[in-house]
Amino acid sequence: MSLRQTIDLLEQLIAMPTVSADSNMVMIAELAHRLEDAGARTDVMLAPCGTKANLWASIGPEAPGGLLLSGHTDVVPVEDQDWTSDPFEMREADSRLYGRGTCDMKGFIAAAVVMAGKVKPQKPVHFAFTYDEEVGCIGARALVPELQARGLQPAMAVIGEPTGMRVIEGHKGCCEYTTHFTGLEGHGSDPGRGVNAAEYAVRYVIRLMELRCDLMARAPATSRFEPPWTTINIGRVSGGVAHNVIAGKAEVEWEMRPVVQDDARFVKQSIEAFVENEMLPMMRTIYPQADIRTETIGEIAGLQPMEVNTARDVLAGLLGTNSAELVPFGTEAGLFQEMGMDVVVCGPGHIAQAHKPDEFVEIDQMKACLAMLEPLMTGA
Repeated sequence: MSLRQTIDLLEQLIAMPTVSADSNMVMIAELAHRLEDAGARTDVMLAPCGTKANLWASIGPEAPGGLLLSGHTDVVPVEDQDWTSDPFEMREADSRLYGRGTCDMKGFIAAAVVMAGKVKPQKPVHFAFTYDEEVGCIGARALVPELQARGLQPAMAVIGEPTGMRVIEGHKGCCEYTTHFTGLEGHGSDPGRGVNAAEYAVRYVIRLMELRCDLMARAPATSRFEPPWTTINIGRVSGGVAHNVIAGKAEVEWEMRPVVQDDARFVKQSIEAFVENEMLPMMRTIYPQADIRTETIGEIAGLQPMEVNTARDVLAGLLGTNSAELVPFGTEAGLFQEMGMDVVVCGPGHIAQAHKPDEFVEIDQMKACLAMLEPLMTGA
């Protein structure tokens, strides 16, 4: 019965195309309605834009501690992907549920909401459904200070990202930046009379690649991550308007995934020193208004493996496993860990299916999730 209800709710959620660029309000309203019917106390927290919101809800006794079940409501776009069916119309076939968000991560949300109406928790069970995780964990970053201001701190949290129902106790952080270069345009026949923003963007990228090598040498001896060091990736380089024009504007989009926060500080301080001490003086010798500005898209803390982690131990017991793993992808988990919660990532589906055409979650994965949630929520 719970499985069928979960599949039906998931079908409704998939039909709500909550791509990060668009509103999630219809989905938030539906989830709030469902949870209120289950007896939950709900609070819709509007984003500054007014078109998106986080949902915070609680069932069980009003007391300190308890359990947090968290998931993001937004999904990635489907443009330029070769889907064999409508991505926003869930399709059931071959013991799988197809549709954008089935795996990442509306399947977990549907299971948690349905189970809210089935259990009688001994301790508080909280639900946090956020906006804009896919573009920098923006909703969760807004939620955390709100919870702190209200004195709300569950003892442990489960972030239901797709892990194949494996218990995940750690992942790297994710820091994303766009660096903007402003130079001086001119005729390509005399490059020395201008400041070529594209050339300086290339120098900047070369310095980041040098730092990438430094980071490999800084890998902690005990690191369990793969690769074990902090990584830097150059995602996009653009600039200029034509072959024969000195480029006046350029951009570099890049990211790093720190193993430890000291690595993030090392990279930022090193690249800032390079810009201030070498690049800008060269540029401004020719054009005083030349500039290099780095825009922070998002800086998300990693989930650090902890020696003591009640959430890990509880889920391992429920799932019959003796180990917890690490993953390379990022989640909102580190934000809740920084609040002082014991946190794990565990949910139905596999990350290999996320963000791709014909995204799917296996029905067996949904069954396993429901089987885990019932005792977890009852005994929280």
